[in-house]
Amino acid sequence: MGNLREPLNDMQNCGLPSALEVMGERWSFMILRAAFNGVHHFEEFLGALGIARNILSNRLARLVEHGIMKREPLPDDRRKIEYRLTPKGLDLLPAMLALRHWGEKYGVGVPSNPVLCDKRDGQPIAPIGIHAHDGRLLGPMDLEWRDAADVGKPEPEEASVRPRLNVL
Repeated sequence: MGNLREPLNDMQNCGLPSALEVMGERWSFMILRAAFNGVHHFEEFLGALGIARNILSNRLARLVEHGIMKREPLPDDRRKIEYRLTPKGLDLLPAMLALRHWGEKYGVGVPSNPVLCDKRDGQPIAPIGIHAHDGRLLGPMDLEWRDAADVGKPEPEEASVRPRLNVL
């Protein structure tokens, strides 16, 4: 299996460049954060975020173009538009929460208030982690790259030749 790693120069077959193309700047994340907090109208986004009108218009159009949000005319006044998260946009919630937790830990250094909690028992959500197929929490030393043909095969005796993530 040798010295396997991601082909770092292959931008077309990696999801990260694609995601960053759509979401890779601050205002897109701030708009998404506002949408997750129930903001739906252009003027609400404008007031809540303190963003310039032209930037907001551009970012909303881009999020709609990429299927993260959709524009819906209000039934009682079709001239008014609501911006709603699509299933594709809702799937960004774990990434948003992981970035938020990281920022609280290494950026501002304090937990946010209000606290995001499980609706059922009122307890704070756990930090976002990497989980194995069976639910085990994995750390960086538990991860390795494998060729697609080797996925699901037991670890061979010479497993030490497989590259691990570059961690301290």
